[in-house]
Amino acid sequence: MRAKLEVLAIVLGFIGLVGTITVTALPMWRVSAFIGANLIVMEELWEGLWMNCYRQANIKMQCKMYDSQLSLPPELQAARGLMCVSIVLVVISFSITGCGTKKSNCCADNMKSKNITLALGGCLYLLSFLTTLIPVSWVGHSVIRKFYNSNVPDSQKRELGEALFIGWGTSGVLLITGIILLFCYSKRRSKEEELDTDLMTAMHVVGSFQQTMNKRQGYTSPQRATKAKLEVLAMVLGFIGLVGTIDVTALPM
Repeated sequence: MRAKLEVLAIVLGFIGLVGTITVTALPMWRVSAFIGANLIVMEELWEGLWMNCYRQANIKMQCKMYDSQLSLPPELQAARGLMCVSIVLVVISFSITGCGTKKSNCCADNMKSKNITLALGGCLYLLSFLTTLIPVSWVGHSVIRKFYNSNVPDSQKRELGEALFIGWGTSGVLLITGIILLFCYSKRRSKEEELDTDLMTAMHVVGSFQQTMNKRQGYTSPQRATKAKLEVLAMVLGFIGLVGTIDVTALPM
């Protein structure tokens, strides 16, 4: 069961990696809102982290990189950095998780090192969940707040783009992946503690047995030595008695 969970975590981690890269690259974070006086549906504007794209009527969509990062709103500036951090974290987490599985050849057969590696991968996945959720939610909150702000002209109002929804889904996948890995780690840890407890119990039993045997040997060794001395003494006295008997029989006195 735990092996299947580890495989599931790897698959979800790969999905999270693809989703994070996709969200970062897509220009559809904020899209045109066709409301009020802005009812020209023939024009469409997409705004992303790195570029904006504009399409009019049947003309091919044209995209342009932002001229300056400082000209972007604060939420998009922060989203750039956080999403890049998310990609790095997911890549590291995915690599670490592969080394922490039971079927991997990393760390040889050292299960303790594999457990630590698996726990580290789970924590990094949870951290990448936060670095993905925060920028997506921040941009989404900004779009909704401006959309319902009556002081903002209709032409400047935007709607939630597809990239935001993909980002929320990706953050959920990263969260589930981190929870699964930490769950597997807890199961491994509990099993390792049970083995350590059994080993300590066995060592205690063996030690108690050895102490008992040593005590017995300590008590019987003096008794054996005394018995041997008495046997020697009996033999000497028997020999003396034999010699005395012969002398008494042979003497003419």
